[in-house]
Amino acid sequence: MKLTSEAKYQLLLDISHQVRDTLDLDDIMQHLLDVVRSVLEYDAAGIFVLNQDLVRGRHETSLGMIAGIARRGFDPNPPENDDMLMRGQGITGYVIQHCTSVVVQDVRQEPRYVEGRRTTRSEIAVPIIRNERAIGALNLESDRVSVYHAEDVEVLQLIADAASISIEKAMLHKQLMEQMLINRQLETAREVQSRLLPNEAPELEGYDIAGICIPTDDIGGDYFDYISFSPGCLGLAIADVSGHGISSALVMTAFRALLRTQARGRSTPAGIASVINQILPEFTGDHHFVTALYAVLDAASGKLTYVSCGHPAPFKLRANGEVEKLDNHNPALGIFQDLNYTDGLSTMDEGDILGMYTDGVIELMDRAGQTFGLQRLTDVIRENEHESAAEIIYKIIQATESHSDHYGYLDDFTLVIVHRKRSD
Repeated sequence: MKLTSEAKYQLLLDISHQVRDTLDLDDIMQHLLDVVRSVLEYDAAGIFVLNQDLVRGRHETSLGMIAGIARRGFDPNPPENDDMLMRGQGITGYVIQHCTSVVVQDVRQEPRYVEGRRTTRSEIAVPIIRNERAIGALNLESDRVSVYHAEDVEVLQLIADAASISIEKAMLHKQLMEQMLINRQLETAREVQSRLLPNEAPELEGYDIAGICIPTDDIGGDYFDYISFSPGCLGLAIADVSGHGISSALVMTAFRALLRTQARGRSTPAGIASVINQILPEFTGDHHFVTALYAVLDAASGKLTYVSCGHPAPFKLRANGEVEKLDNHNPALGIFQDLNYTDGLSTMDEGDILGMYTDGVIELMDRAGQTFGLQRLTDVIRENEHESAAEIIYKIIQATESHSDHYGYLDDFTLVIVHRKRSD
């Protein structure tokens, strides 16, 4: 079909009127198909908008090639079974990848054709171009052979070019709305998670206790907790869920609930770990595991009964300056079933400082690739042993930030300090 200059002007005007008042991508694409039908015949038509990750060159993040789609007259086909949508095959995929138009007089003779409907015989497709890159394609199909010709390419390309700005704006608007929704959900998750961590230190006569969790992402997979029993008895927990982000945070929430429920039963730490190890895979499947340290401290005697499940060993800085690692090794939780975990025993004497931490504290690297390490951690505590537990944590944060040259934490940073005070 050959259009006069006046007809082209009228066509552009129609497109402008149809799409100017909406940022809804689906509405824009349906309006364009209406405009196309007014100038070109088709038995099936589609507009396919490229996933913006691919437009921007981030190929690894896309599950499919096409992010937006409007189709008329095509056979029903689930997107996951559509080679064009998921892998960019067929005439439309070729047009998008090569940013060029294609006219096929008989699809039965075209090796690039991927069947979208059984009765199609001829096809035309043009790229939707923005900033010299294809952001999608406009495709028409007919049940008759040799329906489309070079002048039809000019008409269809005119429509695609006129609509490209509106389509790009609609895609950006859609992405913005999706990101705002994600941000609201993350904020809600962050608020919920923050309420699951202690908001104040426990009061235990003769002890000074403090803890902190600094997630690297908006929400993290680290956890620490204080579980109060009878006066003079306190449960101390610290854990690290494998991975990062929302899924790890959900596992952390499940782990917290399991630990608190089992701890109320007053079983030994090892007994609690054995039960959690059996139940945890119901929440994690094969995707996550948990390293954890759980200890029960008797304030009067200083007796510390603990179980370490694949977690970095805690340590005591004794009053005489010596460092004692509490080596009680058991497997991480949620990997192997039917395990019998064992308790470790230690004693907190007056002046002793207990350090419990996740690997994000000691594995923090400087620009040369040197980790902060356990030695530096204990050195900072030794240098500040007369400070409060909270102040010791603050000094450790300062030291780790300085070590990394303020590059930031690459893993969640969680730390608990327990200081048994000296008698006056």
